[in-house]
Amino acid sequence: MSASHSSAGKEAPYYYVPPDSAHPVRASFALLVIMLGASAWVNQVEIGKWAVAAGMVGLLFVIWQWFADAIHEEQTGLNSKRIDASYRWSMSWFIFSEVMFFAAFFGALWYTRVVTMPWLGNLDHQLMLWPDFAAVWPNLGPAGVVEEFQVMGPFWLPTINTALLLTSGVTLTISHHALRESHFGKAKLWLLATIVLGFIFVTCQAYEYYYAYTGLNLRFDSGVFGSLFFMLTGFHGFHVVLGAVMLTVMLVRLMKGHFTADNHFGFEAAAWYWHFVDVVWLGLYIFVYWF
Repeated sequence: MSASHSSAGKEAPYYYVPPDSAHPVRASFALLVIMLGASAWVNQVEIGKWAVAAGMVGLLFVIWQWFADAIHEEQTGLNSKRIDASYRWSMSWFIFSEVMFFAAFFGALWYTRVVTMPWLGNLDHQLMLWPDFAAVWPNLGPAGVVEEFQVMGPFWLPTINTALLLTSGVTLTISHHALRESHFGKAKLWLLATIVLGFIFVTCQAYEYYYAYTGLNLRFDSGVFGSLFFMLTGFHGFHVVLGAVMLTVMLVRLMKGHFTADNHFGFEAAAWYWHFVDVVWLGLYIFVYWF
């Protein structure tokens, strides 16, 4: 898909360099307010949480304006093929960074279970460190320092969530193919279905967390298993929300006529991200819920 021209067809045979912008400075200031507020919050300073909230609102406002400027540049025909290539490489590297992010947590899960657990459970370490330590997974720690809990199995809610995300990947692919064939009504319908499935997934995960806390006594402080479970599933849930927001923006742009069959990289970028989120969940479903 080429993005070397606007939806109106105006060609831009050069690399557009935008004028000086205050967006980076404003975003940096908002991030500074968030960090200072978070530091105050953890030190029990009352104004800290309000500073975090104000910084988040400011950051979202800056992002809104920044993205609006980028969309305006594309719609007015300022973007050339070189900028299209830059966008594609930027999105590819961004997704790669996200792959590395989740790889770190999956690596921690593997290292804890496959390397650390047997190492701490051998006879030498039992005699030297924790005489009653049992190398079983999930682990309650030495001498039962972690409260008893149950693990979250694959049936049935995680399996339902898996079906929801896999179905959303199919509906998004149908929407993309419809857009490439200029069937805009069909593209909007299936994109809306994808967004709805994404938010249903998040709702089901919220109920899963409630059940984990109240029914299984599985909490964030339930040893290394509890920490990794909530870190992996929680960050994935955040990425689902982010992806659903991105797709919602693409739906609004589609309704405004910003995309054509040959010029819709914004849609493609959001679709790449959504399929990445689907693949990460498959890894979670197998290694967290089954193993």
